[in-house]
Amino acid sequence: MSIAADLIRGHTDAIILAHLIGGDSYGYKINNAIKQATENTYELKEATLYTAFRRLESAGCISSYWGDGDGGARRRYYSITQHGIEIYKKMTNEWKQANQIINKLIYAEPGEVSDK
Repeated sequence: MSIAADLIRGHTDAIILAHLIGGDSYGYKINNAIKQATENTYELKEATLYTAFRRLESAGCISSYWGDGDGGARRRYYSITQHGIEIYKKMTNEWKQANQIINKLIYAEPGEVSDK
């Protein structure tokens, strides 16, 4: 699974932004959603997740605020900004283009791809 994990890890920001498009959320809930969506085959390490939050907030893609969770515990919630939505759209378009190119290269008939 390390190859898939490495591939996914390169898209952490897009994964977080995709989750936040659906509404404000917090780290634990986002990570649980990732685990559920991947049928428990992938989860972000806590350090990776919170480093991504800081990077996205510094870039103006998300904002954060403190709110009360279940049982009165305070949680830091994250919200996507308009800039974050634009960046998310850009990231998904880049992914689609890269995916098309990689599919052409991987699934090409022998001899179709050359280094000429």
